[in-house]
This record gives sequence, structure tokens and C-alpha cells, in this order.
Amino acid sequence: QVQLVESGGGLVQAGGSLRLSCAASGGTFSTYAMGWFRQAPGKEREYVAGISWSGGSVTYYPASVKGRFTISRDNAKNALYLQMNNLKPEDTAVYYCAAARRVSISPQQSQYDYWGQGTQVTVSS
Repeated sequence: QVQLVESGGGLVQAGGSLRLSCAASGGTFSTYAMGWFRQAPGKEREYVAGISWSGGSVTYYPASVKGRFTISRDNAKNALYLQMNNLKPEDTAVYYCAAARRVSISPQQSQYDYWGQGTQVTVSS
């Protein structure tokens, strides 16, 4: 059983930056593919970044965040990060980290086995 705890959310002005962290415990972190998802009020949860297991040599971003968001992992610290730059009001959402056991990387929510509680990111215009 893996426990995930996000932190680093907050209120930021448009054009600003935030760095989200996700602390993992209870499993072998390096064996999980990891992802960040977000859910805005009234909208479905969407994938914003993914990183492969082990060394995290493969990453994936949807077009909406590509070039602005960077996912990374530190297996020695059992930590996942999301650096978010040039934030826009439409990035406002609750951000979740998730861990997947069965795939090396995936944008599919159904592939993820463990989820954190989320951290709120609010971008003001």
C-alpha cells in the first residue's frame, strides 16, 4: 500500500510559478510510474504530466501544459515534483499525484492504483 501526500499548492498570480511536491511512503517508489492530474470545479479530472518508473527517463505532457510544466522524481527521497511556470487562470484546480504499478507510464487514470488527497492551486488574473 502506497501513501501519497501532495504539498506546495497555493495562490499565485498569472505568469507566476509554483512547485508541487508529492511524498510517497509504504512502497518501493522507484517501481511505480507516477503522474500528476488536476480537477477544476465542474470539470473532469485530467492528466497533466507523467514520468516513467525507475529513473524517470520518459516523460509525457498534454499540449495544454507542455513547455510550461516539468515533472521530475527523486527516488532517493521518494518524492515526485511538478514545476509549473507561466501559470494561467485556467490552471486553477486541485492537483493530485498518483502511482501506477502495472505500466511504465500512462495518461489513463484507470491505470493508477494510488492517489493522494490533492493540493489546491489557484491562479489569479
